Amino acid sequence: MSFVTRRKSMEPPAQDGHSLVPTLGWPHLVALGVGAIIGTGIYTLTGVAAGLAGPAVILSFALAGAVCAFAALCYAEMSTMMPQAGSAYTYSYVGMGELAAWVVGWSLILEYTVVCSTVAVGWSGYAGGLMQQAGWAVPQALLAGPHAGGIINLPAIFITLVVSALLLVGTRESATVNFILVIVKIVALTAFVALTIPAFDAAHFEPFAPFGFGATIDADGVKRGVAAAAGIIFFAFYGFDAISTAAEETKNPGRDLTIGIIGSMFICTAIYMIVAAAALGASPFEVFSKSPEPLASILRGLGHPQVAAVVAGAAVVALPTVIMVFMFGQSRIFFAMARDGLLPRGLSKVGARGVPAPVIVLTGVVAASIAGFLPLDEIAALANAGTLLAFIATAIAMMLMRRRAPDLPRPFRTPLWWIVGPAAVAGCLYLFTTLPVSTLINFLIWNAIGVVAYLAYGRVKSRLASA
Repeated sequence: MSFVTRRKSMEPPAQDGHSLVPTLGWPHLVALGVGAIIGTGIYTLTGVAAGLAGPAVILSFALAGAVCAFAALCYAEMSTMMPQAGSAYTYSYVGMGELAAWVVGWSLILEYTVVCSTVAVGWSGYAGGLMQQAGWAVPQALLAGPHAGGIINLPAIFITLVVSALLLVGTRESATVNFILVIVKIVALTAFVALTIPAFDAAHFEPFAPFGFGATIDADGVKRGVAAAAGIIFFAFYGFDAISTAAEETKNPGRDLTIGIIGSMFICTAIYMIVAAAALGASPFEVFSKSPEPLASILRGLGHPQVAAVVAGAAVVALPTVIMVFMFGQSRIFFAMARDGLLPRGLSKVGARGVPAPVIVLTGVVAASIAGFLPLDEIAALANAGTLLAFIATAIAMMLMRRRAPDLPRPFRTPLWWIVGPAAVAGCLYLFTTLPVSTLINFLIWNAIGVVAYLAYGRVKSRLASA
């Protein structure tokens, strides 16, 4: 069988010491999704997107949410049909073959690691400011990497390693901590909406779409419009795919994965739209779109400085949950690829606490090193390309399996799959066109390196190579 087309079985491999323990229920999975999706994006991206679309940014959230919803329906079917670790990597392996699976897995490794490092640097910025306000004599050189004029970003390294240690304690324990922090974030956002409703002014919604509904380039060379803002907003939604990496650790996959994936998507879309509407009603978009902390600035403008500080503090709470969920997903991608032999099999060893300790440690060290020393501006956008590829691969795998094995048991069936699948692919391909050319070139380079690594190692070490 050609290494390009050889496909793994849908049945999970039964191997002592290389199987994960099911400990999660649907509340944990919903919290994982919300923890990943509701991060700094809602505190900062609301203003950025409003500057691109005006009050019609509400439609931008709906458009981006719709594209992600199509992808989420495909994920729900595939994850419940084959509840294994690996997410889109595993679905591609079963549906399209080993080489396609490697490319998807290699892209997910990039996506998850870069997101962890980027968010850690963002958290470091908040933490550094708090330390300075508290009068701590921390040298500036230890608060930023060489690319930002410092020597090493110690806070970014610290939070990355703390999250890694928490994941090593156990899946259920870390999911419970994430659940608690998610509640804190939702309470803070609820307070924001409650305090802005009395100041709601419908006049702020006129004109509703000052930049149109398409994606047109203005005199400054910036793409504006509802569609242009949706291309930016989309990247605040991904993270629900990390839920599918927990499929093997879910107690009732057929029910809980469906609730977790689709439930977190709808909850987060509703939160984004409600918060955006409240912000627009309380302040003209021309004002808060220029602030790096739009929600806090709106509250200060309304005379609520104390609550503004709480909302800003909730952003600090939000960041570690994002790191946690993406690091969780990254470790499970690594785990699945190692168990299949495409990476060293020693990385798929499961410890006494039921977690893949070697890959968690490796993920934590790599993410901490990137966050502590390397510039992120150039590579952060690569995570977006990796996400879109994973969404496209999952939708294609779902459609292929519907045609190849239509009678297989499917606890969740994607409704109108012949519409939803192509819509997910088309929507993601469109959003691909919004990425900078440099990002696409770097993404191709990353995957070219990955193909070379696969041909040199994974192709011959794969468990299917000797099958």
